Amino acid sequence: MTDSLTGRVALVTGGSKGIGRAVALALAGAGADVAICARKMAELEPVAEEVRALGRRSFAAACDVTDGEQVSRLPAAIAEALGPIDILVNNAGASESHKFVGHPDDLWARMLEINLTGVYRVCKAVVPGMIERKRGRIITIASISSKVGARYVAAYTASKHGVLGLMRALAVELNSYNITVNCICPGYVDTPMTDANVANMAARTGKPEAEIRKAIASGNPQGRLIAPDEVAAVAVMLAGEAARSITGQAINVDGGAVTF
Repeated sequence: MTDSLTGRVALVTGGSKGIGRAVALALAGAGADVAICARKMAELEPVAEEVRALGRRSFAAACDVTDGEQVSRLPAAIAEALGPIDILVNNAGASESHKFVGHPDDLWARMLEINLTGVYRVCKAVVPGMIERKRGRIITIASISSKVGARYVAAYTASKHGVLGLMRALAVELNSYNITVNCICPGYVDTPMTDANVANMAARTGKPEAEIRKAIASGNPQGRLIAPDEVAAVAVMLAGEAARSITGQAINVDGGAVTF
């Protein structure tokens, strides 16, 4: 492990499991002190302990990105515990599917509220401090669904296209403040969210989960699910000083499924 991020403070939303946990631990391994938030405090504490076991300070906070008041209080709480936020990783998200005919309006609203407006809220709370210090890294975990469409995921795809647009706009607006803004666009990652999606597909189609998982993996030209650590490695790279000229980008981590 390198110490390229020593002295930096990172916030990872949705940091209790899957990609968020992997990113939190990778940032700590690179020397950063790490704050994590998610809706359930009980799921955050084990990850905070893992960060501390790597010799870094950690702070865990129960925070729902759909709750504007909770989000607005978060930067001050982190600053008091660890210091001001240098690195923001927007990872909190959700995925649900439904065919478009008869698509529930509440599902549409929920996907946009979590995946797009939630990122907007967290950035709105964190960016003023970065502007004041004239330094920052914003890394948003988007999806290859930020670039391409697929059946049954209209709401999810719209939310992920939206968040990519938001990040590109912020990259332009914040560039003069030494703040870089980028997206990571994974394919299917081996996480609890993917497990839940597989179970949902199995329940709706009657197909075995193993068959569905194999079909999902076949969408990756490498024939596998992405490991969370692979996404985390890109996040650490983007958080470092060596990536200071990389901004406004959407980096695919998908085994070559999408090539633009």
